[in-house]
Amino acid sequence: MTTRLLDYRTSDYVTHMLKLNNIEVVYSDVILVLRGVSLQVEDGKVVALLGANGAGKTTTLKAISGLLHTELGQVTRGSIEFDGARIDRLGPEDIVERRIVQVMEGRRLFSHLSVEENLITGALARANGNTKSNLEMVYEYFPRLRDMRGRVSGYLSGGEQQMVVIGRALMAHPKLMLLDEPSLGLAPLIVEEIFQVIKKINQKEGTAILLVEQIAQAALEIADFGYVMETGRVVLDGPADKLRDNEDIKEFYLGLTQLGERKSYREVKHYKRRKRWLG
Repeated sequence: MTTRLLDYRTSDYVTHMLKLNNIEVVYSDVILVLRGVSLQVEDGKVVALLGANGAGKTTTLKAISGLLHTELGQVTRGSIEFDGARIDRLGPEDIVERRIVQVMEGRRLFSHLSVEENLITGALARANGNTKSNLEMVYEYFPRLRDMRGRVSGYLSGGEQQMVVIGRALMAHPKLMLLDEPSLGLAPLIVEEIFQVIKKINQKEGTAILLVEQIAQAALEIADFGYVMETGRVVLDGPADKLRDNEDIKEFYLGLTQLGERKSYREVKHYKRRKRWLG
């Protein structure tokens, strides 16, 4: 059962840009990964999708972007709608044409190409775009990429590569950007810088963002709304500020006690076995 802190889905919200309606996802016809997942992303909002490894977060993104079809996965129940049209039966190319772009975990880029060549590949999804002005836009968000535009991408640091893949996605002027673990393997200062840019992109470009992240504090600082996943289903949702103040989130995902003190790994592991919302 999903615990709802505050339902913001009132009659004032007439349209929902992205809606997942009670979807189930199965791999290879036998492995059930998602179990009745429902969530939505409003136009121009940042939504955080939190949870531990194996919770189903990445599978949720792939269900939206159509990449499930390339991995023997399929949505077997429910539906996914974007701007009022059903998209869960479409391939990834058709979904990209609807300006939904996924930035995959692991900073996947063309390592033999230069920074600028990588960025230009992102513009191919939007043939009528102005490549030169789009590059300038990306360089405004990531100034250090301007200085290394000619460098081979495979020799960049992890943080610089993350900037490239986000910039490449931005070249397509997406309506919805799906970000999968942008903090993975990065130093805290770089994580902070990248999350500030993500928020700036949302505010300046109006890009809606569905952010999959394990660092709950960083994600909830820039998000409007959040969902928590465990074992393939949503177990908790609410406005980001309510989730930040929620004792379950603070104790388990932020590792803090009710007094604001950081918990030991052993205590967090014990809490993992007794999460109250699964009781």
